[in-house]
Amino acid sequence: MKHSGGAIAHLVDQFGRLPGIGRKSAERLAYHVLRLPKEAALEFSDSIRAVKENLRPCIHCSNLTEAEACDICNDSKRDRGVICVVEQVKDLLALEQAGTYRGLYHVLQGRVSPLEGISEDKLTINRLVERVRAGGIREVIMGTNPNLEGDGTAMIVAEKLAEFPVEVTRLARGLTVGSALEQANREMLADAFSGRQKMP
Repeated sequence: MKHSGGAIAHLVDQFGRLPGIGRKSAERLAYHVLRLPKEAALEFSDSIRAVKENLRPCIHCSNLTEAEACDICNDSKRDRGVICVVEQVKDLLALEQAGTYRGLYHVLQGRVSPLEGISEDKLTINRLVERVRAGGIREVIMGTNPNLEGDGTAMIVAEKLAEFPVEVTRLARGLTVGSALEQANREMLADAFSGRQKMP
């Protein structure tokens, strides 16, 4: 699809930077925006701006929130003695949509990946240790993705928590090895939680 004009080309380039979006898809998205009524296009633009300007990490778990603490951490009905550790906010959202878990979370904001230059000090592992050190936590569930880097990250976290009187468990392998948590359905996630095992 041919297009002219710097603004359209720039928009295509921006869409093309999104994960999973190739050149053709980027062009279709750009021309879809071009055909939108002005009000709808600006509302779309404003929603992106609002996300970037208003969302910040929760002071407790690093989930995204517009307040100091997220709704989950502020929910008195959650089981405050259990923390599920996930890599990204999208993993937290997948677990919440499944509706099978009622404890708290901790978002690592990534996983240890030497090849990508991501070391443990770039994650929120130390903040998790401080949460456990403060007391009141009886179980930490490792909900990192079931692949080499996710398992490695889980082992690092488990080692950091070994000195505390807390049980560290791992989601059961109903999740396909090498898959992403966000791709699992509700039943798979329910089985993963109910069948979780103590980490060695």
